[in-house]
Amino acid sequence: MSRELVLSDGPTIIGMVHLRPTLGAPHPEKIDLVVRRAVEDAIALERGGVDAVLIENFFDFPYYPDRVPPETITSVTVAVLEVMRSVSVPVGVNILRNDSLASLAIAQATGASFIRVNVLTDAYVTDQGIIEGRAYELLRARSRLESICGKVKILADVRVKHASPLSTRPIVEEALDAYERGGADVIVITGTRTGIPPTKNSLMKLRRELKDVPLFLGSGINPRNVSLLRYADGAIVGSYFKEGGISSPVSEDRVRSLMEVIRSLK
Repeated sequence: MSRELVLSDGPTIIGMVHLRPTLGAPHPEKIDLVVRRAVEDAIALERGGVDAVLIENFFDFPYYPDRVPPETITSVTVAVLEVMRSVSVPVGVNILRNDSLASLAIAQATGASFIRVNVLTDAYVTDQGIIEGRAYELLRARSRLESICGKVKILADVRVKHASPLSTRPIVEEALDAYERGGADVIVITGTRTGIPPTKNSLMKLRRELKDVPLFLGSGINPRNVSLLRYADGAIVGSYFKEGGISSPVSEDRVRSLMEVIRSLK
């Protein structure tokens, strides 16, 4: 049932589907409108040439730090199912701020092939308070249903945006622990806020030290800085694909134009 996320020779690009406020948000919108926008954005992303789409409850802020209520899980599940029916590219799930078990459950039930986890290992101070990684729960939960549902890949942030680590150890050590001890399949590095890219220095350092570990950029990619992809295996792109700001629908033209620039990289 799962459409696997496969890393290609060139950069693998995942386009974001930012769900409108779900039933678990302070000011929810009707679920049919939430789902309709999700499907429209996913179709625009696929037509524009992305390799996969990632669905998250972006507009549910302020977020729960970890466990979300049943109405959030139900809303996202409905949206994921409809997107899965509407596109043929791999689909992923991210339940903000850090309900990795809900993300995994939705992926396993719907056939989505990957999840993103903002804090898999270590501990971070965020606008939701202190969030601690729960890789020990997530990896055990994944193994219980893997034989039935297939393996769901884990894309794990290190030094995730809108957060600061409680530890002072080097970012390379955090990344290696997330990969070697936390079970991440891909390491994601972001800038400090939504739409801000990571610094070239931090990216180059990770690429040099992580060697063969899959590494994705998690924020801030646009036509002016696609050269950063020379140091990564892929990117998650959201903000640039919205012509009128983050609340706007995905622009198929902007997706196609950025993908043309990325595919031209040598």
